Amino acid sequence: MSKQAPVIAVLLTEKTRRMMLDDAATAEVNGLGEVRWPAGATIDAADVDRLLQDATACLTGWGTLPFDPALRQRHPRLSLVAHSAGSIRKLVPARLFDDGLRVSHAASKIAVSVAEFVVAEALLAMRGIHLLHHRLRDGGEWLDVRAAVPQRLLGARTVGIVGAGYVGRAVMRLLVPFGCRVLVVDPYLSDSEAAALGVVRTALDDALAQSDVMSLHAPVLPETRRMIGARELALLRPGALFINTARAELVDEAALLAELRSGRIEAALDVFDSEPLPQDSPFRDPALANVTISPHAAGHTEEAHFAQGRAMVDEIGRLLREEPLQHEVSRAMLERMA
Repeated sequence: MSKQAPVIAVLLTEKTRRMMLDDAATAEVNGLGEVRWPAGATIDAADVDRLLQDATACLTGWGTLPFDPALRQRHPRLSLVAHSAGSIRKLVPARLFDDGLRVSHAASKIAVSVAEFVVAEALLAMRGIHLLHHRLRDGGEWLDVRAAVPQRLLGARTVGIVGAGYVGRAVMRLLVPFGCRVLVVDPYLSDSEAAALGVVRTALDDALAQSDVMSLHAPVLPETRRMIGARELALLRPGALFINTARAELVDEAALLAELRSGRIEAALDVFDSEPLPQDSPFRDPALANVTISPHAAGHTEEAHFAQGRAMVDEIGRLLREEPLQHEVSRAMLERMA
């Protein structure tokens, strides 16, 4: 009797499938066994249970409904959740780890996109490219515009990074070659690891006080929620750039808005307490010229999306071939992840 082909459940909405799976990844997953694809554009709880029946592994992503803690009792053959996005905290309850379910995620593939976005924001602010553009377009005189917008070299700046996870480290790898002095705040980063990365480990207050650019990359945990408030923002140097592409919950938004309205610092914000950002949000006010805003876009590039999908399809293949997983999330990691 022939061995039964493994069952792979694809729990991706139609929109996410188009984003994450190119033709090669689709062909690869179809070659792994019996693949169950959603019948419609969306997936509800009943669809999840139907698709997971007798499944060995499932492919999830943005738009996949959170699993309930009893999932493995209904689907005992399920061995792996391969998540084509980053955070798995809201998707996979801790109990499922305790029940033996294995989980992989594509956070390391997203990190490259976020890191490029952060460096782009820093370069934009240091060189004032957007200001030069708008002032010339508004009729400013050539030399007057050039003289009015200070030009600073990113490589000559001190950059503070909060969080040395996938994204934080990707940002470090891009910044160090510029020549920046990079200060890192992370209780889990050792001095030897910092030295290997070419950065200096320091305390939050010291990083805030010394940095020309401050970028947040910490997960939201009880100890990091609203870790940046009025006191911390006041430590920033006048003219410093504050970047948040991580989570809005890390910052007291009212305190940040007050500091920005004072004109003392600049900011580049990709995340907000209320998303989508309301039309009447003060961050949309054109008068707040020292703020660059974006719609939670830092991690979104076509290349990264397809890399995320390919990585998780490959991860399912490794499980089926009984090879070590490359992007596995352990129960211990769960406690300090975004």
